[in-house]
Amino acid sequence: MDPLSDVLSLLKPRSYMSGGFDIGGDWSIQFPRHEGIKCYAVISGQCWLLVDGIADAVCIQAGDCLVLPSGRPFRLASDMALTPVGFREVFSSALNGGISSVNGGGDLFLAGSHFILGGGHADILLRVLPPIVHIRKEADKAALRWAMEQMRQELREPQPGGLLVGQHLAHMMLVQALRLHLAEGLQGGVGWLFALADKQMGAAISAIHDAPAYPWTLQVLAERAAMSRSTFALKFKKTVGTSPMEYLTRWRMLLAGDRLANTHDPVSAIAMSLGYESESAFSTAFKRVMGCSPRQYSRDQNFASPSHSHDENSRVNHLEPIAG
Repeated sequence: MDPLSDVLSLLKPRSYMSGGFDIGGDWSIQFPRHEGIKCYAVISGQCWLLVDGIADAVCIQAGDCLVLPSGRPFRLASDMALTPVGFREVFSSALNGGISSVNGGGDLFLAGSHFILGGGHADILLRVLPPIVHIRKEADKAALRWAMEQMRQELREPQPGGLLVGQHLAHMMLVQALRLHLAEGLQGGVGWLFALADKQMGAAISAIHDAPAYPWTLQVLAERAAMSRSTFALKFKKTVGTSPMEYLTRWRMLLAGDRLANTHDPVSAIAMSLGYESESAFSTAFKRVMGCSPRQYSRDQNFASPSHSHDENSRVNHLEPIAG
């Protein structure tokens, strides 16, 4: 897999709610703080978005796609001067696969999905994203238009299996929005996600992800990037936010954490599969990156799942993620 797919597979995003809003007239709705990622597509009409902590409201129009990854409270409105009404006062029941109408509908149709990240490392992705990822360029919106139209059809004309189809479409829209946002990294964003948009840095990161157990050295990674060792090290640190070897170690530990949480593989086997000749060296690196020993991590994860899985996303992630 490519690095973005690798990270998303570790995060295990799952859409637990997907539906549509058909809104008419004058309205203003306040949405509370949320876990995970919210993704919206404006199928028709337009409205205003104001995210907590952001000074200016954003006008969103037909064809726009939004990703709200920070969990901050936000408001959607036809007019920002209107007094907002709480989300729960307007939508009393879950919208999973359905459409909720406000004021008779007709002026705005908005399709939305809420992704809870099932993996234990949500901060890897969320901390490198701004509070609002707004896809509004016409060329970019064209890449999302098919999925938007399919989403509208599935919501308006329910068919057997429609909920599952809607969830897959929502995943497609999320990944496409991240791709488009990633491309903007060429404008100077810092972090592993933006670094993927740089041909040289992307080559080095892809090499690490393709063979995490390989005995990578700074020199070999520099050769993959077709750069001198010193220039590569400086650019990697500037672009990604950490050194190449730190990135390698942290990626190995995230892979190890996933196996400790989801398999019964012994620590020694995991260590060897990730390029460590001794369990002791692996355990030292794991504790430095993840904040606890491999066995403690495994016990904690097994305690949290499955009986405690509904709480796992409400806990504060204390683990050190990939920098950026």
